[in-house]
Amino acid sequence: MARRGWRELDESDVRVRPGRRGSRPRSKRRPKHEDAVAAMVVAVDRGRWTCAIDDDPERLVVAMRARELGRTPVVVGDRVGLVGDTSGQPDTLARIVRVTDRTSVLRRTADDTDPYERVVVANAEQLVIVTALADPPPRPGFIDRCLVAAYAGGLNPVLCLTKSDLADPGEWIDVYSSLDMPITVTRLDTEPDELRDLLSGRVSALVGHSGVGKSTLVNRLVPAATRATGEVSGVGKGRHTSTSAVALPLPEGGWVVDTPGIRSFGLAHVTADDVIAAFEGFAEAAEECPPNCGHLGGADDPDCHLDTYAADGGSTDQLCSLRRLLRSRAGLDE
Repeated sequence: MARRGWRELDESDVRVRPGRRGSRPRSKRRPKHEDAVAAMVVAVDRGRWTCAIDDDPERLVVAMRARELGRTPVVVGDRVGLVGDTSGQPDTLARIVRVTDRTSVLRRTADDTDPYERVVVANAEQLVIVTALADPPPRPGFIDRCLVAAYAGGLNPVLCLTKSDLADPGEWIDVYSSLDMPITVTRLDTEPDELRDLLSGRVSALVGHSGVGKSTLVNRLVPAATRATGEVSGVGKGRHTSTSAVALPLPEGGWVVDTPGIRSFGLAHVTADDVIAAFEGFAEAAEECPPNCGHLGGADDPDCHLDTYAADGGSTDQLCSLRRLLRSRAGLDE
């Protein structure tokens, strides 16, 4: 039989080799993990998550993220489901197979132009903004930005003024008294009993600049904080935990999440409506504003309906506070 040239061949002469993988499609079914153990993430370090078991909070379990979760972000405060070895014994490893929907999220960006959001803490009920009255002096712009982040993320803000033995807190209490939030004052020579009562039974995140006394407060609120922090840092081979958030159990019940000192609090992810929504009455009034109103009033927004609402019985002091927060969010008051 004469050999045919390639121009004489057709598709019937081509042999198709079967692929190495079978043609059977992969199932999209995933195990339900109904026996997963409920826990809360208390620390994160280089691909390992430390979790406190709900039924036994003193038992810390090291876990990895299950492959089926993909790149699902898991942060301190997240409620998760664990399978595998949940004994908490040394050199054991469980798997995080489920992350529960979050009730609140504290987010920030590196600056106001950075589109990448960083989730600091999940599911915290309160954001405690720790500010020194002196050494270093208060930074109202930072306080306002933390308030904006709290309102946008669904956290109840608490203002904690430290070092009252060095300066009088009266001026700053007056500045923030129009906002519906607790304000507590501490000093170095007394126990923070009022703050302790505010935190008891709740999950609270503490945020503040370095040097404002946040670590001192944590050590007083959680007498075993040094020991607990050391246990958590053991997961990361001795990494210092001040570089990341860590949740510590309060003796009276509840958790305090100690966050690292933050130099800037970017709000690129927050809109003006996110802030206004936290102010009862003003949110409804804002719906009557003209399109593209920034709600800043004055020459910026002369037809803003918030002025009318405040004049007709709303709080003018609260409107001033609201607009101060809006200006801070927009980077106008630094």
